[in-house]
Amino acid sequence: MLNFINQLPKAELHLHIEGTFEPELMFAIAKRNNIEIKYNSIEEIREAYNFNCLQDFLDIYYAGAAVLIHEQDFYDLTWSYLEKCAEQNVRHTEIMFDPQTHTKRGVSFETIINGISRACKNAELKLNVSSLLIMSYLRHLSEEEAFETLQESLPYKHLIKAVGLDSSEKGNPPSKFKNVFEASVKEGYIPVAHAGEEGPASYIWEALDILKIKRIDHGNNCFEDELIKEIIARDIALTVCPLSNTALKVVDDLKYHPVKRMIELGLKVTINSDDPAYFGGQVNTNYIELQKALGLTKDDLYEFAKNSFQYSLLEEDIKRERLQELELFFEDHQ
Repeated sequence: MLNFINQLPKAELHLHIEGTFEPELMFAIAKRNNIEIKYNSIEEIREAYNFNCLQDFLDIYYAGAAVLIHEQDFYDLTWSYLEKCAEQNVRHTEIMFDPQTHTKRGVSFETIINGISRACKNAELKLNVSSLLIMSYLRHLSEEEAFETLQESLPYKHLIKAVGLDSSEKGNPPSKFKNVFEASVKEGYIPVAHAGEEGPASYIWEALDILKIKRIDHGNNCFEDELIKEIIARDIALTVCPLSNTALKVVDDLKYHPVKRMIELGLKVTINSDDPAYFGGQVNTNYIELQKALGLTKDDLYEFAKNSFQYSLLEEDIKRERLQELELFFEDHQ
């Protein structure tokens, strides 16, 4: 089963590039940029990654982001993640990035997008891993600030496929960003959003009906009969992040993860790592640990991988190629 998962062609659809920051790279970039961080060694950073709550996670997350200053920093961060994709047979990834985390520190939008997109282009050429970018608005900030980010993004529209919504969910419903999502769609961006991770089912309804999203990020709290029917009727997938859920205490134990129930109800589920450096593993580790906890079959894992391509934002012809590659693999590894 381990070999099957490692070789399984797959896509990752829920990944925050700032959340891929491994301790070794964080320490190296901090040193390169002469930025003092409160950790004296890689071991101390690694120890800080053993957080107990969301706030502890956010503290180290933003401490890490603070060392990213130059285009090369964003390139190195993204390249490091894309190399791991190649190792895990992740054939395609859709990378979320948070411009506001950096522009509020005085880093230009141009610096961020150029570094990330240059790594993505090189990975397609050198690693055979394709990628798309999702620009996420931080929901704990105002809609006015999101509009500023939208305006900053317009010269780089050709590099960005979609807009998302992340950060602290509770108290920040999707409806707060109704206008900026409407404006983003008019600019050609595809809308997705985090909904129902910590927030209630009503937030998922809002994301569907008000933001008109094409994919639900997380969606753990979707278990309301009419909502499930609506998600299925609209053919919308959930980008589920198992190890993230246990790390942030959204789920007590993978044995109780709702993904099994989601599958049984007919929901389309994909498996993703969210912030792998902080939450205990890359996407393959999420597959492996979930399989062990729930006794998932090869058929289940194949469905996750199939969904990951089917509900990606890839062009249809490339999507068909990836699905055919997966189908051939599965036929050979039953």
